[in-house]
Amino acid sequence: MVVTIPVNDPRPGIQSGTIDRAVDFRILMAFSVVTAAAHIAFASLAEYGIFRDELYYIACAAHPDIGYVDHPPLSIWLLTAWKWLFGDSLLSIRTLPAICSGVTTYIVGTIAVRTGGGRYALILACFSVMLAPIFMAFFSIFSMNAFDVLLWAMAFLTVLKILRTREPASWYLLGLLIGLGALNKISMLWLGAGIFAGTLLTAYRTELRSKAPWIAGILAAMIFLPYVVWNLTHDFAHLEFIRNASGEKYASQNPLTFLPGIVLIMNPFAAPVWIAGFWLLLRRREVRPVGIAVVAVFLILIANVHTKPEYFAAATTALLPAGAVQLERWFRGGAAARWLKIPYAAIVAVSGLLLIPMTIDILPVETFIRYQAALGQTPESNEGLDLVELPQFYADRFGWREMAETVAGVYASLPDSDKERCLIYGRNYGEAGAVDYYGREYGLPPAISRHNSYWFWSREHIRDDVVMIVIGLDREDLLETFWEAGNVAVIRSPYAMPYENNLSVMICRKVRGSLMERWMREHVFI
Repeated sequence: MVVTIPVNDPRPGIQSGTIDRAVDFRILMAFSVVTAAAHIAFASLAEYGIFRDELYYIACAAHPDIGYVDHPPLSIWLLTAWKWLFGDSLLSIRTLPAICSGVTTYIVGTIAVRTGGGRYALILACFSVMLAPIFMAFFSIFSMNAFDVLLWAMAFLTVLKILRTREPASWYLLGLLIGLGALNKISMLWLGAGIFAGTLLTAYRTELRSKAPWIAGILAAMIFLPYVVWNLTHDFAHLEFIRNASGEKYASQNPLTFLPGIVLIMNPFAAPVWIAGFWLLLRRREVRPVGIAVVAVFLILIANVHTKPEYFAAATTALLPAGAVQLERWFRGGAAARWLKIPYAAIVAVSGLLLIPMTIDILPVETFIRYQAALGQTPESNEGLDLVELPQFYADRFGWREMAETVAGVYASLPDSDKERCLIYGRNYGEAGAVDYYGREYGLPPAISRHNSYWFWSREHIRDDVVMIVIGLDREDLLETFWEAGNVAVIRSPYAMPYENNLSVMICRKVRGSLMERWMREHVFI
C-alpha cells in the first residue's frame, strides 16, 4: 500500500511535497547506511594513522570532567563511554563520527522533504551533504565537529516542525538540542542567537508571547551550565584559549577569503545548491526564520576576522536541502532546464567522489602527493604553519608512534632508580598524547605538558626529584630549569609536520629550585 503526504498541509506553516513514503524512506535509509558504512570502511583502511587531536581527546577521556580548556565536555563524555565499551583503537573511536555521518545524511534528506522537495531534491540533498569535502573530513576522525554537525541538523529539523505545528513540545526539544550542542561546542550559541533573531524578525514573533520558547531557552542554559561552572572555577581558561587562538593561532580571514573558502570546502560544483538554499529560505515566508538564522550565523562569522570557513559548515545542513528543493523547482522551468537535472546531480556526486582523497587518507602517501599535484592543490594549513608535502590535516597523523618508540628506548636505558621518578614532557598535547597512547605498550610513565588541559592534569605528577625525558626543547632553555640536560636521541618522521620532525630527546636531572612553582607560572592555552 502506498502512503503519501498530502501536498497541502492544513496546518499553518510548511507545505510538504507528495512522496511515496515507503520508497523515499528506503532511499533515505540507503544513503544513510552507505554514508556510515563508507566511513567505517575508510577508518578500517586508514593509511596514515591517528590524528593529533584524536590523541588529545583520548587523553581527555582518561580525565573525565565537566570542562576542558579548549572545548566543552559532551563529546568527551561520549568517547569515555564508548572507550569503556569498545576500546580506543583507531577504528573504534572513528565509528562514532561514522554513525553521525549516516544520521546527518538522513536528517538532511528529511529536511528536503519537509521543505516541499520531491525525490530529486531528496537525492541531490543527500549527495551534497554526504560528499561535501568538509563533512567527509569531519566525519572521518573523532572530534566534537561530527556531533556539532549532527546537532545543528537536528535543530534545523526541529525548527521546521515548530514552524509547522507550533507545538510547545517541539520548543522544548529545540532547547534540549541547543543546550547539548553548546555543551559539545559553543558555536551552537550562534545558532541559538540566529533562531531567536529569525523568530523576532518574522511573523512568528507571536510565538515569543507564549512560555514555550522561554522555557526552551532556560533548558538550554541549564544544560550548558556545567561548562560555565568549570570556567568559573578554572579562571575562565576557555576565554583565555579563545583570545590566544584568535590572536596567535588562526590565520586572518576577510570576506574575500572567507567566501571562497566556503565554496572550496563544500565542493565548488555544489555551490549552486547551498546558494539556492539562501534564496529559498529567505524568499518563502513559512521557512524565513530558518533563513534569517543562517544569515545571522554567517554575519557573526564574517565579523570575526579570525574565523575559519569550516565554522559555517554546520549551517549548510539547512542550506543544502533547501537549495536542492529550489533547484528541483528551477529544473522544471523548461526543456533546457530539465535536461540539466540529471547531469547536474551526477556532477555533484562525481566531483565529490574525486575529492575524497583530499579529506580521507585512502591513498598511499606518495600517491596522494601526486594526486594533490594533479588537482593543482598545494599543502595548506589554516593555522599559518609551514608545510612540506602534506596538508596539515594529513601531516598531523605522522610521527606519533615513532615518537613514542624513540622515547621508550630512552626510558628503557634508564636505571631502575631513575624510572621510578621519571616523567616525559611534551611541548604540546599531540606529543604528550602520543606518549600516553602508544606508551602503554612500553610501560611508559605519564606524559606531562603545559599545553591546554594537560597543564591541569600534569600538576599531580610534578616532583622536585624528577628525572625528565623532554621532547623537542633546546638544551640551553632546559638548563634554566635543570642543572643537567643531555641529548640522547632524535625523533625522525619525514611526513610529520616540520616542527615535529628531527626532534631532540633530552634527559634532564636536578631541578633548580621548585618545579611546581615554575609550573604554576607558565601554561600554554592556545
